[in-house]
Amino acid sequence: MDHNSTQALAEIIPQVDDEQWELPSACGGWRVIDVVAHLAALASEAVDPPPPDPSLPKNRERYHDLRVDERRGWSHAEVLDEWRRSTPRQLDLLEAAQEPPGADQAVEVPGLGTYPRHLLANTMAFNVFCHLRNDMLAPDGPLPFTLPEPTDSQVAPAVDFMLAGLPQMQGPELTATVDGPLVLDLTGPGATTVTVFPASGPDGELTVAPGADASTRVHSTALDFIAWATTRKPWRDHCRITGNASAATPFLDCLNII
Repeated sequence: MDHNSTQALAEIIPQVDDEQWELPSACGGWRVIDVVAHLAALASEAVDPPPPDPSLPKNRERYHDLRVDERRGWSHAEVLDEWRRSTPRQLDLLEAAQEPPGADQAVEVPGLGTYPRHLLANTMAFNVFCHLRNDMLAPDGPLPFTLPEPTDSQVAPAVDFMLAGLPQMQGPELTATVDGPLVLDLTGPGATTVTVFPASGPDGELTVAPGADASTRVHSTALDFIAWATTRKPWRDHCRITGNASAATPFLDCLNII
């Protein structure tokens, strides 16, 4: 399990001053401090799960906004304290979840689908990596700090979660865009090649399988995939399609991993 992105965030935090915490991040509507509030809220919920509340938004993005809004009146120190308090305990839980017999137990993440318990670590890897590098730090975010080039061990867990979530997060909306198999050929750190297969029946889901099993292929770096598949950047600026471009375009236009 990779802790590098969390460690990188821990090293960035002391360098950020009060004015910088208030700057708008690249995540629409959230200040830089709100991004940390989001990560702190996720960590606290992992450590001390709240009771089910049917009044909460079913849409995962609206749910995250609600949790951030609850913390908007907090001082910077209070937000950072929650993150520092809950994150190590969250990492301990995720570490334990890598071990059998519980590692393969199915866990529902409301609004995002169902995943084997061991993959919840990848969810955190994706969240921290994506928010830190795309929303907080320059060139896309406002903080003028740099990190070393991302490594395979940082990018791959995030991509693994995204590919596990791809068939589930958007349901029929995304499923309807795939009529034939499409290959995602991702290169560089976190490189992987998978085929997205159409649903086999009217109520089925897309499936994502290792390997290249189609002539229509979408080529991108894995690092760029994290940005465009979350709609932070336009896919057309970062993808090259070989084969039948018109077969891949509806899928790429629709894809929005949360």
